[in-house]
Amino acid sequence: MTTSDRNFHYVYVLESATDGKRYIGMTTDLRRRFQEHKDGKSFATAPRRPFSLIYYEAGRSYVDAKNREKYFKTTAGRRSLAKRLRDYVERRNPKLS
Repeated sequence: MTTSDRNFHYVYVLESATDGKRYIGMTTDLRRRFQEHKDGKSFATAPRRPFSLIYYEAGRSYVDAKNREKYFKTTAGRRSLAKRLRDYVERRNPKLS
């Protein structure tokens, strides 16, 4: 096992309460990273606060997590996420179903 595979690597999805858009990221410390987003320490997300953590996956491989993050940022990946989050979206906004 390599050094990078000793910890969990998280791919996560945040949803902005301001504009409803999603942010996809990766980290080894999900709690710390989410707090950084909440505190406005991330340049990419600061103007769109507040956020909700709506999805995450954990794995031991950095390479697998990085590939998963890249996939979720593609059209096919966004569709896959939409299917996984269908119940969440429908409960949050019944008009979309």
